[in-house]
Amino acid sequence: MNFLAMDDVDIALLNALQDDASASNQSLAERFDLSPATCLRRVRRLRESGWIAREVAIVDPDRIGGLLTAVIEISLDRQDAAALDAFEDRVVADAAVQQCYRVSPGPDFILIATVRDMPGYQALAQRLFTTDANVRNVKAFFSVKRAKFDTRMPLPTLGA
Repeated sequence: MNFLAMDDVDIALLNALQDDASASNQSLAERFDLSPATCLRRVRRLRESGWIAREVAIVDPDRIGGLLTAVIEISLDRQDAAALDAFEDRVVADAAVQQCYRVSPGPDFILIATVRDMPGYQALAQRLFTTDANVRNVKAFFSVKRAKFDTRMPLPTLGA
C-alpha cells in the first residue's frame, strides 16, 4: 500500500499506534468511530504493507541506571562501496550500537551507542574501531542529559 492509497483514518491509526502500540483493537475502534472488524482489518493492512515495521517495548534507561550514551563520528580511509558496506555490517551487528547512519558530507558514519560505562565504551572502540585498519578518525561525544527521545515518524495529513 502506498501513501496515496491511505486515508485520514489510516494516518490517525498510525499516529495512535506510534503513541501506544499496545492499544487494544476495541479502544482504537471506539476512538476512531470504526467497527472492531474494520479497525482490525485496517491495522492488519498497515502491518502487512510494511507501514508498521515492528512493535517494541521501549525500556526506560533510568530504570537500568548508569548507562553512557555516545554519539560517534567515524571517518574511513577508503569509501568504496565494499569498504562502506563492510564497516556498516560490522557495526550494526554490535548490540551496543542502537543507531547507525551513513552520512555526507563530513564523517562517513554517525553511530548512537549505549554502554554501561567508560570501560564499556573503550571495549566498544577496541572492537569496532581500533582493530579496523580502514578507520581513519573517531570522534565521540558523550551525553550528559537526554532532553528528548522519540520514535515517532511525522506523518503528513491528507484531508486538512
